[in-house]
Amino acid sequence: MEELFELTEFDSYKEDNRREVKKAEGGLPNSLWDTYSAFANCYGGVIILGVKEDKNGNWHTTGLKNAAKLKKDFWDTLNNRKKVSINLLKDDDVETFSVPGTDDVIMVIWVPSAKREQKPVYINDDLFGGTFRRNWEGDYHCTRLQVKTMLRDQVEETMDMEVLDEAEMKDLNRDSIRGYRNSHKSFKPGHPFERLDDNEYLRVIGAAGLSKEDKRLHPTAAGMLMFGNEYDIVRYFPEYFLDYRENPDTVIRWTDRLQSSSGEWSGNLFDFYFRVYNKMIKDIKVPFKMKGGFRIDDTPVHRALREALANCIINMDFYGKYGVLIIKEDDKVILENPGYIRLGKEQMRRGGKSDPRNKSLMKMFNLIDIGEHAGSGVPNIFNVWEDEGWEEPVIKESFDPDRTSLTLKFVKKQAIKTSDKKQAIKTSDKKQAIKTGKNRKEIRSYLQKCETAKTSDIAELLGLSMARTRAILSEMDDVETLGTNRTRRYRLREKGE
Repeated sequence: MEELFELTEFDSYKEDNRREVKKAEGGLPNSLWDTYSAFANCYGGVIILGVKEDKNGNWHTTGLKNAAKLKKDFWDTLNNRKKVSINLLKDDDVETFSVPGTDDVIMVIWVPSAKREQKPVYINDDLFGGTFRRNWEGDYHCTRLQVKTMLRDQVEETMDMEVLDEAEMKDLNRDSIRGYRNSHKSFKPGHPFERLDDNEYLRVIGAAGLSKEDKRLHPTAAGMLMFGNEYDIVRYFPEYFLDYRENPDTVIRWTDRLQSSSGEWSGNLFDFYFRVYNKMIKDIKVPFKMKGGFRIDDTPVHRALREALANCIINMDFYGKYGVLIIKEDDKVILENPGYIRLGKEQMRRGGKSDPRNKSLMKMFNLIDIGEHAGSGVPNIFNVWEDEGWEEPVIKESFDPDRTSLTLKFVKKQAIKTSDKKQAIKTSDKKQAIKTGKNRKEIRSYLQKCETAKTSDIAELLGLSMARTRAILSEMDDVETLGTNRTRRYRLREKGE
């Protein structure tokens, strides 16, 4: 979180959903702990004490009378479990700075985002009354529903693994089960599960389990959601709702709509997935390709849409409000599901980690070749859109109620004339290379004199932003880093290293 606060960038900052300032004239303000909880339960952030914000949003230092005492009081309170449920901070997450040109001292507190198993982070020993989240307007109390969602997400066994003792195997829709088994057989002919009867098959794929109460086989939450009938599903999950709309213009509200509550079909996740996927792809142009004498009617775009739809379903919080909503317009598809992103938006975009809200549902989709298991699904979607030259997909996360949306636009990026683009790239690359070469020489000369230096020192020397300075330093093989995060310094490597 180093980029959230640098003393040299002080005048450019304003409060937002990752930064908060407090005067702290009379000691630690009570609201500091609301913000600590809010940052920890969202994306993390920085709290700066000894600073006030004027009516225009600009920051001004007010200073701290006794920074050392304030720092001790902060650590004492943070480690008091009656005040704060968990201490997420390390020693170097709290620092004091002397502000150049003034006598003022400020204290900066870096608050990391809590891990899923550490949430909710709450204060005053009050789980439901002391849990906060952050938005652009500041800190707000979480609802009981939001707190319960965080509690459910703590456990390694995801909520769809629960065995529904009151449900019977006969409640599941046999046509849906048959359709699923046929899909599995087509994808993996000769799979060992083929020989199993329906009940045993459902048990091994995670759709059924033995009850601890009566030792009999009952549907799991995943099994009910995947293969149940809507009128049975809502008995266990009252907020369950699936909605698909085609909305090509503003004159007609929708030209096609599919709802789980219509009573015209099963209303379960398996049937919803295939019905909606077939509607989503009907206008996609398929290139003519042959393989082994057969035409291939599949493209990276098709696979990306399958991944997006499966990801939406697999990560739904089926206790959350408003259910799954898929909207198809002429130039885009929007996929929304209840629930926040368990790994966070940035990690979801980067990929490499997988933490689905419903592991059993993910396993069931994987068995029929739908969805990625290695956390590469969302980055692959971005890559396909990049390859097509379309506008980058947009991931949005909103709270109260918790919802996640993915917007996929079939719209080309603004193009630059090829000749202009080539010339611009050629000219700018040449200028940039010359400028970067000069900057590297200055850095080497500076480090020979000073031996070690911080990013901010080098940035000031070159007159560049912190980000650009770090980029140049990272490309220099003869420069090495010392320390991590905010203690990072640079020095020239010794010859032979």
